[in-house]
Amino acid sequence: MPSCIGAAILPLSGLLLSLTAGADLKARSCGEVRQAYGAKGFSLADIPYQEIAGEHLRICPQEYTCCTTEMEDKLSQQSKLEFENLVEETSHFVRTTFVSRHKKFDEFFRELLENAEKSLNDMFVRTYGMLYMQNSEVFQDLFTELKRYYTGGNVNLEEMLNDFWARLLERMFQLINPQYHFSEDYLECVSKYTDQLKPFGDVPRKLKIQVTRAFIAARTFVQGLTVGREVANRVSKVSPTPGCIRALMKMLYCPYCRGLPSVRPCNNYCLNVMKGCLANQADLDTEWNLFVDAMLLVAERLEGPFNIESVMDPIDVKISEAIMNMQENSIQVSAKVFQGCGQPKPAPALRSARSAPENFNTRFRPYNPEERPTTAAGTSLDRLRTVWRTMQHSVTDIKEKLKLSKKVWSALAYAICKDEGVTVGTSNEEECWNGHSKARYLPEIMNDGLTNQINNPEVEVDITRPDTFIRQQIMALRVMTNKLKNAYNGNDVNFQDTSDESSGSGSGSGCMDDVCPTEFEFVTTEAPAADPDRREEDSAAAQLGHSLLSWSLVGLALAVQRLCR
Repeated sequence: MPSCIGAAILPLSGLLLSLTAGADLKARSCGEVRQAYGAKGFSLADIPYQEIAGEHLRICPQEYTCCTTEMEDKLSQQSKLEFENLVEETSHFVRTTFVSRHKKFDEFFRELLENAEKSLNDMFVRTYGMLYMQNSEVFQDLFTELKRYYTGGNVNLEEMLNDFWARLLERMFQLINPQYHFSEDYLECVSKYTDQLKPFGDVPRKLKIQVTRAFIAARTFVQGLTVGREVANRVSKVSPTPGCIRALMKMLYCPYCRGLPSVRPCNNYCLNVMKGCLANQADLDTEWNLFVDAMLLVAERLEGPFNIESVMDPIDVKISEAIMNMQENSIQVSAKVFQGCGQPKPAPALRSARSAPENFNTRFRPYNPEERPTTAAGTSLDRLRTVWRTMQHSVTDIKEKLKLSKKVWSALAYAICKDEGVTVGTSNEEECWNGHSKARYLPEIMNDGLTNQINNPEVEVDITRPDTFIRQQIMALRVMTNKLKNAYNGNDVNFQDTSDESSGSGSGSGCMDDVCPTEFEFVTTEAPAADPDRREEDSAAAQLGHSLLSWSLVGLALAVQRLCR
């Protein structure tokens, strides 16, 4: 009897083994992998129908597999492309922020300058005719230099503004003294007395501070947007190392080789892979955050004290004050110039004998802002204010977007692994690919940055060799941050030697100890009214000189009052 039982058991056990082998054969089918592989656009000729021995694999576990050598190579390249696309897509926000906001700010500022020059020229040709046209190149040159400065030209704002006042003095000096003929050499001598005599009072100094601060802030801000755009574009185009590509292949497509194409990586596993692959990008974060902070500071200046609109409205009163100073001190100024430069030659008889038109007999008075014209030129000025208000709204918008871009590079790994198309997320940590099988991922998550990847279990990272390209971007941000900090304090570092760039000196207003002077709280001060009785006391010759000065320089005053709009 026992022998019969034994004989019966043997066929039964053979049947069970046969059923088990059949189940194994069914489980090792590559049908699901073939479908997923074909959906990627690859030829199915590369893939077997059943699992094969995996000794040929170089990246994935060398166990029974659905991957041939050709498949592993193709999927490795696919993982590299997908990673590059993921980085570009994830950093799309910060890149578009800088591209679009740079374009908008630049368009507004250029439009502001173009409209200011056009409206000024149109109005003065119409209002003052030949008198303005004879002096228009002084203002045209000023606008040309302001535009050239804004667009990055090698223009020293202080020197350029000093030159403007010197040229204006030359023109006014000739009007004050029409009875004399002045050579070019003599006029050059006159201009040298601008600082010593201060014929315009303190207005040029204060105006220079205000204009330079506003233009330095605007130019540096748009340069910062340019640098941010370029750095973001460059850093988002990653070139993964061989060690990174191996880790990407293992994370994204080794599940295919194991017959598990629908199983996605564990979240923490993904984080370690991304932190290893993006170690150098994460190192950009510290300098990037400092750069963004500096951009935000300059943006505050553009909204507040360095706002060009704050230059625009009080400029008329200030220029009127400057011209009054020159007119009232004309005798003393002329006497000191004659003493220093010599007695000029008398003008030819025809020139000295000319008389002023009858409508020149009114003494110059300060320009009243309430008397701004209501012609087309006047409405053009309103449009300038509209442009500037729009630009201020743009600055506010840029500030909000900049705040969102902080820590973007260290957050890149988290943003990629948060994508539901990449990992299973944090909700299902047991049913995910951990690099070897479908199970929980146990290793700890690495910290950010290159040096913290020394023990990264997923990516081979040489922490002794920082990425040169990323280091170049860090240096570009550092230089730009320094310029922004100087611009915040009203300084321009573009005209100093690059070896001394960090010193903070330059051609700006010279704020010391990170504190800008508050002396410029003069914008609401009104120019003193002229005494009408004084005209009675002037000699006939002085009346002629002053009246000529008044008529032509009203045009000059109004032009300067809007040149910074």
